[in-house]
Amino acid sequence: MDSSRTRGRVRCSAHRLLLPLTAGVCAVALVGGCSGSVSSSTPAARSGPSSSPAPDSGTTAAATGGDALQSNYEQVIKNVLPSVVQIESGSELGSGIVYDSKGDIVTNAHVVGKAKQFKVTSATGGSQLHARLVAAYPAQDLAVIKLDKVPSGLKAASFSQSAKIDMGRIVLALGSPLGLSSSVTQGIVSATGRTVSEGSSGGGTGATIGNMVQTSAAINPGNSGGALVGLDGKVIGIPTLAATDPQLGSGAAPGIGFAIPSTMVTNIADQIIKDGKVTNSGRAALGITGRTVVGAGFRPAGVAVVSLTKGGAATAAGLRTGDIVTRVAATPVKSLTELSEALASRKPGQKVKVGYERGSSAKTAEVTLGTM
Repeated sequence: MDSSRTRGRVRCSAHRLLLPLTAGVCAVALVGGCSGSVSSSTPAARSGPSSSPAPDSGTTAAATGGDALQSNYEQVIKNVLPSVVQIESGSELGSGIVYDSKGDIVTNAHVVGKAKQFKVTSATGGSQLHARLVAAYPAQDLAVIKLDKVPSGLKAASFSQSAKIDMGRIVLALGSPLGLSSSVTQGIVSATGRTVSEGSSGGGTGATIGNMVQTSAAINPGNSGGALVGLDGKVIGIPTLAATDPQLGSGAAPGIGFAIPSTMVTNIADQIIKDGKVTNSGRAALGITGRTVVGAGFRPAGVAVVSLTKGGAATAAGLRTGDIVTRVAATPVKSLTELSEALASRKPGQKVKVGYERGSSAKTAEVTLGTM
């Protein structure tokens, strides 16, 4: 299995009020971080020549480093938490991030679901506010809602514009897991460039999302749409999914969560705020409508081309209705999900060889990928 692609079961981290932890299951995990207070004690001095020696320089340096890190954690939480909100829609509960001073809030599409109106509460308290949906983009599990009335002092979060996120980076996840507002968890960036398929049951969008950030920070239902931040206080992603271990039934696989990277978030949010919709997803597309076909033993065997986008990538490459796509570059394709995963990590304009069957003949075409 490609190390950059995550298959198997995943769950969304939206939370249904008054329901158990397993509510809102769909596909992967979220991330978090916590900072506890560090206390130190000074041993009592002994009289006479047998007094304890002073701590060596290594011990002093370690204590100083620990105090600095502790202070950094606390400052980041103090600065970012006012920009994190709790979003309530009927019996559903999730998190969001204040995107700008005009009252726009970015969150996950699976948090807003089919709702159009929302109740919003700042993580730091205050009066409950009302918001409406601007637009949702389920294909990348992102949405923007807007406050009806912008309160004074509304603080927008700062989003990282860097596409480079280093493994091992310390991160904090801020949100409202299980309705516990102002919650913070801590971990590291475990990996980058993951492609994750989100389930469509239990409130998930069924999206396949590429280039996701994997983290060890705890992600629980209700964390979805919150903030994953570095120690510079900038949002590097939106916690979205938590992995589940099939051997544990619906139980979460500890320490495996996924967040949508900030560059993807800002690209989609900016378009929604400006145009009310996504006009350029930045994601590669083949330009077909397809369906999974089954072969011997009723096993998935490829994706049949049901229709083609006029002037699209597949049309330009000579594919026709009825062709069955079986491969993208070196990656076998046996279902729509596998086709989505094969395309998720690629870019529009990239050339790729697509294998397909036409009748009894196996063919290959070089396709210049279009935009979803």
